[in-house]
Amino acid sequence: MDAPTKDSNGTVLAEGDAVTLIKDLKVKGSSQTLKRGTLVKNIRLTTSPAEIEGRAGGSTMVLKTEFLKKA
Repeated sequence: MDAPTKDSNGTVLAEGDAVTLIKDLKVKGSSQTLKRGTLVKNIRLTTSPAEIEGRAGGSTMVLKTEFLKKA
């Protein structure tokens, strides 16, 4: 079985959870920056335990769990 997906504090994340960014993140290929405190709702887990998928800044993107905490 794969390792569980955990946020920066070690809390286990599940499909449909809401997470908050703990750091400003620059979006690759765009001039957009996601600000600290941005809420990403209804996340989807990926095959990698270090990444989740969710809608932030008006588009769907993959985010690293080391920059997230469960809301």
